[in-house]
Amino acid sequence: MRKEYDFSHSKKNPYIKKLKVRTTIRLDQDTIQYFQKLSELQDIPYQSLINLYLRDCMENRRKPRLNWKKAT
Repeated sequence: MRKEYDFSHSKKNPYIKKLKVRTTIRLDQDTIQYFQKLSELQDIPYQSLINLYLRDCMENRRKPRLNWKKAT
């Protein structure tokens, strides 16, 4: 290894905007299980599958159907 490196001609990472952000969200257990089973069939990690699904919703401007039940 060199003692010093010259970074004066280096470029910024062009993919920096595409990097993922770590976040914590609360999901129901059955939702996680659903995506885990689906991910096994697709052979991709379930977190990636959830991200792909959310991205698809975003790109197609889908809005959730909310059915709030009245507490009796």
